[in-house]
Amino acid sequence: MKKLLLFFALATALISNAQNGEFNIGANFGLPVGDIDVSHNFAISGEVNYLFDVSDEFQVGPSVSFINYFGKEENNIGFGSIQFLPIAGAARFHVSDEFALGADLGYAVGINRGNDGGFYYRPMLAYYVTETIALQATYSGVTSDGATASNVGLGITFKL
Repeated sequence: MKKLLLFFALATALISNAQNGEFNIGANFGLPVGDIDVSHNFAISGEVNYLFDVSDEFQVGPSVSFINYFGKEENNIGFGSIQFLPIAGAARFHVSDEFALGADLGYAVGINRGNDGGFYYRPMLAYYVTETIALQATYSGVTSDGATASNVGLGITFKL
């Protein structure tokens, strides 16, 4: 856990020192779907990214996230939490002043024991409530060896 906090602090410091672009921080609440919904109740995630302007409508940049799937307990059997640290490239296309489409693609490092991680993907739709606050609808998944840990979520992002 100390390594995780150190990594987030370092990533945040490096990203915030960049000159041109925007720094974003967000949080999501998700419902597991697919392979993981029978063993886990819900997911929470947090993300930091730094997006560089490619054009007026298009942005790209690095993204680091943390995802925690909370396990269910059924018939006195408890399923533990599953945690990932996705490291990805992010892209956002601003359809209008209010809406943006985006995707994050990369690799999710498995944090807990026995979790090898896998390919990470996260398409999203954002609605800008203000110039600095966006509500998001997302689907995120981590695929490894034919199994997928995925969720459908809602969240909020703040542009700093």
